[in-house]
Amino acid sequence: MQKGKRSQQPRPEVLDTLLREGVELAQRWIPKGASEADKLARTALDDFRAYRKRRQQIAARKPRRALLLWILPLPLIAASLIALASGQFSAFINNAGAYGLFLAAAMLARVGFQREVDSKQQRFQTAISFPFKALGALTTGLATAFTAWAGAGHDPLTATAFGIGATTAFVLLYGLDPRRQASVITSADGNSERISAALQQAEQQILAIDRDRSRISQPELNQRLDRITERARDILTEIARDPKDFRRARKFLNTYLDGAQRVVAGYARAHENDQHHELESNFRRVLVTIEQVFDQQYQKLLQNDLQDLDIQMEVLATQLKTEGLS
Repeated sequence: MQKGKRSQQPRPEVLDTLLREGVELAQRWIPKGASEADKLARTALDDFRAYRKRRQQIAARKPRRALLLWILPLPLIAASLIALASGQFSAFINNAGAYGLFLAAAMLARVGFQREVDSKQQRFQTAISFPFKALGALTTGLATAFTAWAGAGHDPLTATAFGIGATTAFVLLYGLDPRRQASVITSADGNSERISAALQQAEQQILAIDRDRSRISQPELNQRLDRITERARDILTEIARDPKDFRRARKFLNTYLDGAQRVVAGYARAHENDQHHELESNFRRVLVTIEQVFDQQYQKLLQNDLQDLDIQMEVLATQLKTEGLS
């Protein structure tokens, strides 16, 4: 019996083999598992950052404090209904008209906030945009004065004081439309205006891609679009720094960027209509191609700059030898 029990016990060689295999498996799979976990964590972090950035952009276009413009005139709705129920038609018209003016002021201010966010991303804007926030401030003052005069029964002087106070409060709380200096691009061949107009148009297309990107709720595609617009802005900056690059980048401006903007706009419409599932794989491949083309274009501009620098250095060396200064 003792011999049988001894034969059932595992041998040291078997234990050593099992231990060795266990160590090999651990060495093989633990790093891979850690790498996969790190990759998943980085992807989740990138998705969270992209989501937070998108939410910040949306919040910047519709700031919370702008809700006051929509909330403060709400009592006019109740006043209009009470006046209508009591048969006071003139009071109903006055209250409804005042509420309409407040709504117009709120909508003008909202457009002004959106234009202000866009203007911070623009470098080549030369035309002065319409002063939506200033007009919203004046409309708010007009609505307040009209409410004080026609709704509350104050005299015109007091109502005007109320209107001036409301306009001043609007300006102090929201500010006015930002003023931008016209970007000046100097080209030796006399094409400064043409280059400026092309850069402005290209910048508007990049902003259109940014707006369409906010309509696509897919983190991976949003990250690719972020990289594409960032590289496109790098190319525009390089052209503005050296206007000679405009000739080299003309195909990029006229073909690639315009095509990218149209493709993104089409996919954003399909995404909103829930018809993007069949297009997603094709759209992803197109974005990969666009990103590669944009990177290649940027590298070509940089390489051309290096070539120009080499030529300038050779010319300088030749001049030094000619002047006997080498």
